[in-house]
Amino acid sequence: MDIYAQNILAHYQQPHHRGRLHEPTFSQRVKNPYCGDVIELDISLDEQGKVQAVAFEGEGCAISQASMSLLSDELIDRDKSHLEAILAQDIFELLGIKIGPGRIKCALLSLLALRKALNQQTSWSDILKV
Repeated sequence: MDIYAQNILAHYQQPHHRGRLHEPTFSQRVKNPYCGDVIELDISLDEQGKVQAVAFEGEGCAISQASMSLLSDELIDRDKSHLEAILAQDIFELLGIKIGPGRIKCALLSLLALRKALNQQTSWSDILKV
């Protein structure tokens, strides 16, 4: 198993930022209709508009859950404009492995949760533009 696959497995088995926030600034639940994976994402911003805390709960495959864990690490101390600029390619780079066509929506469920949490009008077709 290569180092990237090991990293995904580690984030799946012990995800970072697992849990829920008491009073998040943004919160969103998303579900992949194709496989049933679920992510519930909470984000709290501080007075300067930077991410103070992020937490998520979820159920699903290693790719979807590791993707959210890896992305959550990247969100801390970032401002909202940075969060809004994250693209599918950024998620693929965080994962570090080639994602097959059948797993792309698993990998990008974290990005869909983030965009919807930020109240951005978005759909799978918006997310899949690479």
